[in-house]
Amino acid sequence: MAPSRRHCGWEMTPLSRCLLLSILAFQPALAKVCNDYTRHGQDNSWFSGDDEKLPIMVLMPMNESALMSSISQGIEPAVQLAIQHIRESQNYKFSLITKIYDTECDNAKGLRAFFDAICYGPKHLMIFGGVCPSVTSIIAESLEGWNLVQLSFAATTPVLADKKKYPNFFRTVPSDNAVNPAVVKFLNLYNWSRVGTLTQDVQRFSEVRNDLTNELEKADIQIADTESFSNDPCVNVKKLKDNDVRIIIGQFDENLASKVFCCAYNLNMYGSKYQWIIPGWYQGNWWEQANSTNCTTRKLLTAMEGYIAVDFEPLSAKQVKGISGRTPKEYEREYSKELQQKGVEPSKYHGFAYDGIWVIAKTLTRVMDLLQHKERQDMYHNFTVDDREVGRLVLDVMNETNFYGVTGQVMFRNGERMGTIKFTQFQEGQEVKVGEYNAIADVLDLINNTMRFQGVEPPKDRTFVRLQRRNINVPLYSILSVITILGMLMAGAFLFFNIKNRNHRLIKMSSPYMNNLIILGGMLSYSSIFLFGLDGALVSDKEFEALCTVRTWILIVGYTTAFGAMFAKTWRVHAIFKNVKMKKKIIKDQKLLIIVGGMLLIDLCILICWQIVDPLKRTVEEYSLEADPQGRDIAIRPFLEHCENTHMTIWLGIVYAYKGLLMLFGCFLAWETRNVSIPALNDSKYIGMSVYNVGIMCIIGAAVSFLTRDQPNVQFCIVALVIIFCSTITLCLVFVPKFITMRTNPDAATQNRRLKFNTNQKKEDSKTSTSVTSVNQANTSRLDGLQTDNHRLRMKITELDKELEEVTMQLQDTPEKTPYIKQNHYGGVNNILSIRNFTDGKEGEKSIVKNHLEQKPQAQWGSMDPSRINRGPLEDINSPEHIQRRLSLQLPILHHAYLPSIGGVDASCTSPNASPGSSPRHRHMPPSYRVMVSGL
Repeated sequence: MAPSRRHCGWEMTPLSRCLLLSILAFQPALAKVCNDYTRHGQDNSWFSGDDEKLPIMVLMPMNESALMSSISQGIEPAVQLAIQHIRESQNYKFSLITKIYDTECDNAKGLRAFFDAICYGPKHLMIFGGVCPSVTSIIAESLEGWNLVQLSFAATTPVLADKKKYPNFFRTVPSDNAVNPAVVKFLNLYNWSRVGTLTQDVQRFSEVRNDLTNELEKADIQIADTESFSNDPCVNVKKLKDNDVRIIIGQFDENLASKVFCCAYNLNMYGSKYQWIIPGWYQGNWWEQANSTNCTTRKLLTAMEGYIAVDFEPLSAKQVKGISGRTPKEYEREYSKELQQKGVEPSKYHGFAYDGIWVIAKTLTRVMDLLQHKERQDMYHNFTVDDREVGRLVLDVMNETNFYGVTGQVMFRNGERMGTIKFTQFQEGQEVKVGEYNAIADVLDLINNTMRFQGVEPPKDRTFVRLQRRNINVPLYSILSVITILGMLMAGAFLFFNIKNRNHRLIKMSSPYMNNLIILGGMLSYSSIFLFGLDGALVSDKEFEALCTVRTWILIVGYTTAFGAMFAKTWRVHAIFKNVKMKKKIIKDQKLLIIVGGMLLIDLCILICWQIVDPLKRTVEEYSLEADPQGRDIAIRPFLEHCENTHMTIWLGIVYAYKGLLMLFGCFLAWETRNVSIPALNDSKYIGMSVYNVGIMCIIGAAVSFLTRDQPNVQFCIVALVIIFCSTITLCLVFVPKFITMRTNPDAATQNRRLKFNTNQKKEDSKTSTSVTSVNQANTSRLDGLQTDNHRLRMKITELDKELEEVTMQLQDTPEKTPYIKQNHYGGVNNILSIRNFTDGKEGEKSIVKNHLEQKPQAQWGSMDPSRINRGPLEDINSPEHIQRRLSLQLPILHHAYLPSIGGVDASCTSPNASPGSSPRHRHMPPSYRVMVSGL
């Protein structure tokens, strides 16, 4: 052998040998140094004769010390059995002769074996074999130069699927990439559209992962995470968990598989929530043989339970007689006998090798038929055929292969076997076949009742997040709605009470129009509660966004209407009684309505600008995931709908500032008018109480509402109760005292509390007041001016008291001065009481005044009781006679001072000593003047 090798030029360095082989591969003419492989013209009998022996080159690692030699040892019996069955079929005119060349799974030795076969062996028509991926890829790349076709039965590496690089390579075993369409089909079956991959950092697995990525993208399946590892997979497994990957497709060998599942156990990535899909070509009980982790076998088995293994089907499960006339079971029995006779271990690729020999036989038969046909057509010429043409014919015929073998239907698509992929599941310590995928038909069939998931249903491909709206509870909304309706009914009752008694002097003096506005504002505030309780569970998104604006407008306008009317009333009292110039001042209801309208106009300007510049919109706030309370494999993500805009803080600051200034203004007016002692006119005490309660409740409610914005029930309850409390307390403070006064003493509210008379004087004053206040009920505008005079005269009354005391003292001390005092002081009183003319469009109308001085002034002021001359000044001043005397002057002054201010007396009343005939009780009054006109 040594001389021959030297003759062939084999005694070279490995690099030189590779270069020489490459040259020979792509320039076949140089291969003549060995055998002339460029032509078969020297001997055409191989396709024209009968019972020809056709040599087939077989490349396998046969040395027991070589890697993957166990595969080859179990292949030879299957090859010999196939040749025997072909011979027994008597359908073929030739017999196949196989010559095995040992590649030893080494690149250099494999190239040497291939070159020896080319140089010294017979003229091989085809090459059968190729087990080790590296050796096979090197040889397959040079086949085109030698016009040879190689058929492999065990090379599954995806690299060989590149037809541009390996055009003359075929294989009966599906490639590692063939499982990817099956995996995609399996994923679609369970509607898994989100997966993750965990790949060992080796070329073989990386290629499978790359092809799988393309298949997943075509199927529109999301790859949530792609992890690669070399030695320690725990970090990568944790990343998969952090990315919420539930369906994990692994590509790693059995040595690292134990580490992967150990990490999965420690990270609790197993059970009903996870599904592992791994290669199915691992050896039996691999977890025991390859366990190099600190996890026990029990822990590994716990983590492995339920994984899906995917691999090609060694033998068809369909017991159909194939091309050999035998079913897969029958062939398997014969193969087992051959193994026993030779004493070797079986190989999982034996079925593919058996079918491969049948492929070669059918291919050569078809090529011989084609060549014989050409020979008959060219019978008058010397017909020859070269290796290039034979190689082309072999390629064409191989691509047309289609028959049923022991591994199923044998068919090639671009040199790749379209085989059957099986699915097995690890159940209780062993793998159980659960289905298979037919690549030709693209159909996945699962065996009934074999697939077991550890949960009640297949795992989810992700943590399904169920959005759950945090809405307002219907019972809470119903309860607060009922309370709101009761409040609105109460407001309606107050409105009915105010309208019904609008002509009563108590209601007239409290401005019924303003009272109506207060009630209207309260009812608007009440109605906003119904809108605050509506959320996305009851209305659509667009309707909710519209409600954001509507409820804000209603609440703001209602607040301004109620408190604006209340403050306007108080402002009129303040303007009248705090008139420093002591001049007549008329403030009509129309002016108060203008004031309230101005406040509302400011609100409208703010709201319109808000709506145009930065309108309120529906925003959704999502919260962190929560576990399902029912224990389902889902996560709850609460979300809450808000009404917000870009500059929410600025707009709320503007509204709060305006309302705060309004409340401060109301507090100022209430404080300034606190001493006005006519209850029907002055609501300052109740306004102060309302502002205090509303202010405190609004501050507390706003703070609590902001702190509980993620709790809609609490927030709605707080907001609703604040609105209900503020509206109710305001309405009750304004109307309940009036209602009580109307039921108990309707006249007391219209009197000045500083005047305390004896019983007789009160009765007479009541009659006088009644008769006076019944004048001119149509001229409501006069009351505005009367309040100014009332305040001014009350101040004069105080001065008059002092003067009366001085007069009394002087009368006691100097009786002779009585005429002088009488003349001067009484004249001063007359000047004070000459107030203004009372006119209502009728000229010449007589003045109306009540005369409380039935005795002559001279008699009262000039006559002295001699018995009192010697009494002291203080004792004499406080005597009943002096008190009677002072009251006789003060009562007319009071009525003359106040009644003109409310339109009940004419300023033509010049003195309190008017004749009885001019007194209102001696005059006939028109019916239109019997009711006091009220503007407050």
